[in-house]
Formats: sequence, C-alpha cells, structure tokens
Amino acid sequence: MARKTKAEAAATREALLEAAEEVFFAKGVARTSLEQIARHAGLTRGAVYWHFKNKGDLFMALVEQVRMPFQSLMDEVDKTDTALSPLEAIRLACHAGLVRLEQPSYQRILSILLHRCEFFSDINPLDMQEEIGNECYQEMLAVFVQAKEQQLLREDLSPEIATRLMQSMLGGLFHDWLRNPDAFAIRERGGELIDTSIRMMQR
Repeated sequence: MARKTKAEAAATREALLEAAEEVFFAKGVARTSLEQIARHAGLTRGAVYWHFKNKGDLFMALVEQVRMPFQSLMDEVDKTDTALSPLEAIRLACHAGLVRLEQPSYQRILSILLHRCEFFSDINPLDMQEEIGNECYQEMLAVFVQAKEQQLLREDLSPEIATRLMQSMLGGLFHDWLRNPDAFAIRERGGELIDTSIRMMQR
C-alpha cells in the first residue's frame, strides 16, 4: 500500500510539472498562477503546495528536467566509442545536445526559460541561465584542456578562448532557434556550425 501511495504521489508531481510546462509556455511564468496550474492538471492548489514550496520551486524543478550538463553529453558519446579524441568527443557531444533539444519537452521548457520567464518574486531567469552556462563552461573547458595537452588545438588558441567561442556560438544558435523553431532545422544548421567551428580550432 505504501508503495502505491508513493507511486501516486510521483504521478501527481509529474502531472503538475506537465501542466506547468503547458501553461507557462502559453501564458508566460509571471502571468501564470498556481491555481491555473492546478486546474489545468485537474488537481487542487493544495496538491501543488504538497509538492512545491511556491511557483519558483515549481519552475526550478521544471528546468531541472531539461538541464544538459556537458559531462552527461560526453558520457553519452563515450558509451559508443571510448577511443575518441577530445575534439571529436566535443563535436559529437554538441551534436547529441542538438538531438535532445529537438525533443518537444526540452524545446518548450528552454523556450520558457529564455523567452517566457520574467523577473518575478523568487524567480530570476538570468541567474538560472548564468548557473547553467557556468556549469557547461567548466565541463567543456576541461575537455579543451585535454585537446591542448595533446596538441590538437591551434597553437594560437587557448582552451579558454576555444570554450568561449563554442559556448557563444551554441548559445546564439539555441536562442535564435527557440524564438522561432520553424525558421530553420536546428540539427542541420547547428551541425554545420559545430563541425566548422571544430575544424577552425584544430591544429
């Protein structure tokens, strides 16, 4: 019985997250109330407060579902080939990120974070974006350092600059595509930009 109760609680939490994703995407975060999210999920506001402290807590849980730590993308690539060079591993990891971004839930939630989330009480979207960006920078930098140590990077290119170049290119790509996903195919254009960037960086 306890196991069933735990499963039901998990299902309720998932239903609230799905409802929040849909309502936040349609209305924006600031203009959405917990009452609207509960109603959309077919639940009570009490159910929301049972699982989340406030709207900020709910929003952070939603964003956590689609975080893409660069190391997790590297691990995904390593499962298929453990003998990759650092630059090839970065290239393939970035391609893997594009595949994830095409998933509807990733697309909607990241679009909410970048384009539909205003400063509101305990929600600071810029702080959240900064935290995610810094995490990605540190993990990608570690691999570019390996590439430098193996003399794979151009002599005049430091690992720090290489990381900033790649991160800035990807950030601009994601931002533009999430604003208008019908404008271009993210995997096609992104793949070309990633491959070209790596070629320009290698020795």
